[in-house]
Amino acid sequence: MAEKILVADDERHIVDGLQMLLADDGFEVDTATDGKKAWELVKGGGYGVVLADLRMPEMDGLELFRKMREGGIPSEMIIITGSASVDTAVQAMRQGAYDYLEKPLNVERLKALLPKALEAFRVKQANKQLEEKLKNLTRFGEMIGQSEEMKEIYSMVEAAAPSAASIFIVGESGTGKELVARAIHDKSPRAKGPFIAINCAAFPREILENELFGHEKGAFTGAINEKPGCFELADGGTLFLDEVAEMEADIQVKLLRALEQRSFRRLGGKKEIHVDIRVVSATNKVIQKALDNGELREDLFHRLAVIPLTLPPLRERRGDVRVLAEHFLRRFAEENGKQIKGFAPESIEFINTYRWPGNVRELKNAIERAVILARTDQVTLGDLRAHELIVSDDREIRLPVGTSIETAARTLILKTFSFVEGDHQRAATLLGIEEDELRDRLNRAVAPEPAAA
Repeated sequence: MAEKILVADDERHIVDGLQMLLADDGFEVDTATDGKKAWELVKGGGYGVVLADLRMPEMDGLELFRKMREGGIPSEMIIITGSASVDTAVQAMRQGAYDYLEKPLNVERLKALLPKALEAFRVKQANKQLEEKLKNLTRFGEMIGQSEEMKEIYSMVEAAAPSAASIFIVGESGTGKELVARAIHDKSPRAKGPFIAINCAAFPREILENELFGHEKGAFTGAINEKPGCFELADGGTLFLDEVAEMEADIQVKLLRALEQRSFRRLGGKKEIHVDIRVVSATNKVIQKALDNGELREDLFHRLAVIPLTLPPLRERRGDVRVLAEHFLRRFAEENGKQIKGFAPESIEFINTYRWPGNVRELKNAIERAVILARTDQVTLGDLRAHELIVSDDREIRLPVGTSIETAARTLILKTFSFVEGDHQRAATLLGIEEDELRDRLNRAVAPEPAAA
């Protein structure tokens, strides 16, 4: 498809000459001989570049450019100017115009400028499309969320995936670190290759080394066959090292060498095996603390964290909790053959106010169990809290036997009110009382006790 260019100049011979010249080079060219007509054409969109004379009747080139920017029109502008107006053209460039050309026009310079201006327009358009895509996105690979925090993660994954750089993901347990690693793999040039994941915390030292690098036949008692490790299995693809800070120090040294050399030896082997892998690592530890404590070697960390990426906990992306809960409800209702329409109001209140210390994993498990236990077409608060499903210091009150009813009620009200951060409506909903009654009880709960006679 030919690139569209608009030429606007009040000198007919310049307009006609540029139209013929650019058409011969394969461009689709529209023309205008005054600023007002140019603006009408520009508003229709579709132009990669607008070549506009600085001085035109009805509307000059500078005003045309300002109206384009105010209207969000992304076309690149090249100003055509006489020598007496160069300063004004430079001013337009400072405001975002691509460049300017002096009269009489230098055709060679114009032909050199156009491809660059058109490429700048294409990049601008691509970025705009990506921004719109991410703006409305609730699902990205297997990740779900529409909060600004998750859109930032999506954007970083989109940008980092095509590279070969090592990526280090930091996040609490249950935030979805492996889902991010899979999304990076799926959007990378290695997508058709293997994705191999290993949890470094799941194996003792001797077994972890074997899992990573494999062994030769006879390497140790019981090694009756050779066995490739994760490094070999991931050749041509992505290796995901989860909880990498749990590795013993000597394994970290061997891992660092393998990453730097892109080669390793199997246990009991003498031959160097070369691999082409992209490494994505993750930990739930606080990085600086892990480095200071010696749990994670600093040289290994810097090798793994060419691109660091931090996943926010669920409590910091409140806008995603309801989206995730609805998704899990639909999924588990279908898997279990249950006709469930949604959540009861008190369930929604609970889901929105609970802090979810186990993050997405805890929410997922809570919804799955609630769906299985639900006896109506709605998930109730009882379904969510069945068999003390959710236990957290933030929501738990411990009272000794013999505590008076008045003291217990006062403690419950104050604890709930504190938990919902002073939201009267939410506190009343969770407690199952009217808001006016809650306010009255709060006033009595914080009222000073009468002085002793």
